[in-house]
Amino acid sequence: MRRLARKKLWIVRFLYMSLFTAVVTGCGIGGVSDAEKSVSAAEVPLKKSAWVVDWQWKAGADDLQGMTNGLTNVQMFAAYFDEADNLFFTESFQKGLPKVQEISRRSSLVHVDLTIVNDQKRKDGTDIQKDPALVTRLMATEESRGKHIDQIMKAVEEYQFHGVEIDYERIEEKDWGNLLAFFKELYQRLQEQDKTLRIVLEPRTPIETLSLPEGPVYVMMAYNLHGLQSDPGPKADRSFITELTTRMKVVPGEKVIALSAGGFDWAENGEAAAVTEKQAAELAKSSLEMPRRDNASGSIHFQYVDQNKQKHTVWYADETTLQTWAEIVSGEGYRSIALWRLGELGSKSVRFMNE
Repeated sequence: MRRLARKKLWIVRFLYMSLFTAVVTGCGIGGVSDAEKSVSAAEVPLKKSAWVVDWQWKAGADDLQGMTNGLTNVQMFAAYFDEADNLFFTESFQKGLPKVQEISRRSSLVHVDLTIVNDQKRKDGTDIQKDPALVTRLMATEESRGKHIDQIMKAVEEYQFHGVEIDYERIEEKDWGNLLAFFKELYQRLQEQDKTLRIVLEPRTPIETLSLPEGPVYVMMAYNLHGLQSDPGPKADRSFITELTTRMKVVPGEKVIALSAGGFDWAENGEAAAVTEKQAAELAKSSLEMPRRDNASGSIHFQYVDQNKQKHTVWYADETTLQTWAEIVSGEGYRSIALWRLGELGSKSVRFMNE
């Protein structure tokens, strides 16, 4: 009996101390630890979307066929502008869109959206990419914005898009006020037709000082830490992604973090070129040493010598890299990622996007 009494007393003391600890630490009663939040976030599947580009739509469609179970949206890139500032669609776009829409229809979860970029196509075959002056003209007045919105709505109806994505880059400071008004006006018009709006933000976008309207989904480009105009290095690393996810907390509504597949090939003479994952993996077969994985970014890097005896340095992302970046995003509390872009992904990367 004494032994039983002592046992009961021990149980009471244990329960009391457990309750006291829970109250003090905030665990289990009225609070959740950061560690528990990370575990909880990791258990929730990420929403995924991806871009298919008009100039590589066949390879993009091939990848898309293998990930219809994992995507919620696919962005058809892109609508450009002609020399009169009207929306312009390439012949490749016209050919690729029906195939992308056909694939998307196999899964009721995948919607096709239109991405519009501030690139201008000239009659002589040249382009002006990411043209800030074009945005200035489009946003200048209520009338010019209205004309632009009317053209967008017409394109959405004609091509049966689920929604629109605006990817206007290199915006001049003086244009932000008019551009924000455009976002709000376009969102309202799209909502009337049960259509959606996504807005792409560059890392250089002054999101801390902008009053971005509520309603649209906002996408942060968490890539090109290194690129065509820089020294060799990864497209993103933990520090870069974490900085952007922290900054994005001031943005209203649903937020998406965009990651980038593939990589870049830097030649010794200063020239650089983008490479897909499959292209990089093929080049890696000629690597001077065993390709290595960078701890800070999860990216693979190696060097090779071309047929002209010139040394090249390549950094690229594979499925492990994408998984690493996605885990960083998830650990920061974000539930949606977008992948730039489909086309010549490795089979394991396709599988990752299909999860």
